Amino acid sequence: MGGRGVLLTSNLPQLQNLIKRDPAAYKEEFLQQWNHYDSIRQIFQINPDEQAQHFRELVSFISQVAQCYPKETKDFPSHLSTLLLENYGTLTPDTRKTLVQNLVMLRNKDVITSIELLKSLFPLLPRTTSSTLRAFIRKTILSDIRTANLRTKNHKLNRAVQAMLFTMVERGMDAEVAGDKGKLRAAGPTSDKTANNGEDAMWAVILTKELWRKGIWTDAKPVSIIALGCFHPVMKVQSASIHFFLGSDDEKEDSDDEEDEGPDVRALHHRREINKKRRGGDKKLQKQLNVAKKKKHNKIAPTTPNFPALQLLNDPQTFAEKLYDNLSRYDKRFSLEHKILIMQLLSRVMGAHKLCVLSFYTYIVKYLTYHQLRVPSILVALAQSVHDLTPPDALTPIVQKLAGEFVHPGVGSEVIAAGINAIREVCRRQPWAMEEDLLGDLVEYRKSRDKTVTAAARGLLQLYREVNPGMLKRRERGKDASIGISKGDQPLPFGHSADAAVDIEGLMLLEDHLKKLREEEMGGADGVDSEDDAAAWEGWDVETDSDSESEPEGWIDVDSDGDDNLEVSDSEDEQQSAPKPLDKKKLEIDADPNRISTLATTKILTPADFALLNDLRMQAATKAVESGGGSKAKRKLATLEANKKAMQSGSSDNNFISENDILGPRKKAKADYAERIASIEKGREGREKYGSLKGKKKKDMPSSSTNREKARNKPIMMILSSGAVRGKKKASLREKQQKLRAHIDRAKKAYH
Repeated sequence: MGGRGVLLTSNLPQLQNLIKRDPAAYKEEFLQQWNHYDSIRQIFQINPDEQAQHFRELVSFISQVAQCYPKETKDFPSHLSTLLLENYGTLTPDTRKTLVQNLVMLRNKDVITSIELLKSLFPLLPRTTSSTLRAFIRKTILSDIRTANLRTKNHKLNRAVQAMLFTMVERGMDAEVAGDKGKLRAAGPTSDKTANNGEDAMWAVILTKELWRKGIWTDAKPVSIIALGCFHPVMKVQSASIHFFLGSDDEKEDSDDEEDEGPDVRALHHRREINKKRRGGDKKLQKQLNVAKKKKHNKIAPTTPNFPALQLLNDPQTFAEKLYDNLSRYDKRFSLEHKILIMQLLSRVMGAHKLCVLSFYTYIVKYLTYHQLRVPSILVALAQSVHDLTPPDALTPIVQKLAGEFVHPGVGSEVIAAGINAIREVCRRQPWAMEEDLLGDLVEYRKSRDKTVTAAARGLLQLYREVNPGMLKRRERGKDASIGISKGDQPLPFGHSADAAVDIEGLMLLEDHLKKLREEEMGGADGVDSEDDAAAWEGWDVETDSDSESEPEGWIDVDSDGDDNLEVSDSEDEQQSAPKPLDKKKLEIDADPNRISTLATTKILTPADFALLNDLRMQAATKAVESGGGSKAKRKLATLEANKKAMQSGSSDNNFISENDILGPRKKAKADYAERIASIEKGREGREKYGSLKGKKKKDMPSSSTNREKARNKPIMMILSSGAVRGKKKASLREKQQKLRAHIDRAKKAYH
């Protein structure tokens, strides 16, 4: 038995297998290896090069069987973590990789918690120089957090990880801003690499952005982490954080998303037909098909949409003021590219939250010249920052500067069009920023010969016909605007609010429609439906594809106190009773313009009711267009259709403008080689192959190939023995010169 014990202790894989089968029987052998590991670990801390291979083998062995002896190995994870964090620089790459892999193995075996693992892995990211190890650590962190939040949100883990990430960003905030321009550009790695070079903060921002992009974190805490990164003194951290809010990240899916692809169903069936038939083959195939079906279903099913990051900012006014403070204070340290990034983020925050940072307009004036680099992006930032609460006094100098710099005969037509379009976008958000005389001059450009300038001027003219036609000359107002002015319809000055709303537009259409449905269902009797409270909440929301898959949370039942005047709409039943398209004959607008619907005061309108109301309004507008309602009815119908499309897409891109809105329609650029080839190939589709019409194509009867085609297929030895080839070989120098001269003469005559 003694010889057997020595054999077992010298063969670690065999001992590991036996311990997993019967831990109690081989506890003595394990303790022997544990003591051996403890002594080698102390030697390894002094001299890492000595017995490194044997130390790695012992660490792997103990990690495999640690769950069998939790009491004896309770300090083992802290040993690995301490070695990695304190002696990382002296360890060999193989030893680092082994220690990290065994820490992950201990987490997979639930020997340590996720927080303990992440506390060891986070500090390693900025320190490691191995790309493979860094990718492994990053993938492990992301997959561990995603697994913990798979079924329900693990708030304890999320709070701990977010606190670590926030600390990593905050650690270097007190350093001096180095900038990214000229001599002030940030230097390379310093002695205090993790703090001054921003590696810790950079990895914190990268991981937070990745967890947000995957939909694991969707609340305000990750947004606050990246918002802090926008003011980090290291430029790459600032840039990465700003790009997150601008939504301009070009990061592609990482390799850790390969599990989302799922198995190939056709390959599984093919493999089952080819391979040898076994008893469990069908069962395994069905199991794999179920997994593929589930993953495909999860991929198609709509996920919970993330709130836009800009909307989750904590105290956006302070955030915007700090952004402007950074922009103005370090104006000479930042490059133009970085300053434009900050301008774009500041303008989006101002536009989204309707903030006023009036100093920004004073700052941006110096960049409003047509020869300024990246001026379209600057004009986009300017227009994006304006909203209906921006004081016109702050914008009037901006509009005058744009008109003076961009709109005059001394510049090109593209510059004039960009200037007018920029003025139009500013005035679309704040119409009172325009002066009447300047508007008259700009509108005259609609008579230009250049199409882009004409389109820009007409756009500005159409805008003011809608928002304030009184600023236009009488002949430029248009029919509808002139009629409105004659009736006394004038826009409210800046700072004045409209009267309180007393009705919802088109609500009487919904009231009439529901009344007719109720009469049809109840046979004309008056009364209230006697369905129970639980059924009354059905159809509360608009029907989607996910309604049948995910059950909504339960509502709290509140007993009615006998008030029959207030009812809750059950739009699902109403839609079921009218599955056909709504009859356009029933959608007649009441002739009395002063009629006010009482539906909103006697009934709780649900989202399904508002969806039905939008359909009724669209059908009424369609009927008005068909009955000759004119351009006003057409514009109203187009607006309703655009709003419905925007609501269905759910995107907020309509809130932001792009450089194309400023530059306007331009002439088509010259096609490159690939585009020309694609156009040529498209033109060849559907016609016979290109070729000469000579020879047998023109003959009535098919014939053989020509002598020239036959000569191409002759054997090489036959050609070499021909008279023509032998004659060329025996030709003298004089004969060769004569043939060359004759060839040149024929070539010259061919061009005359």
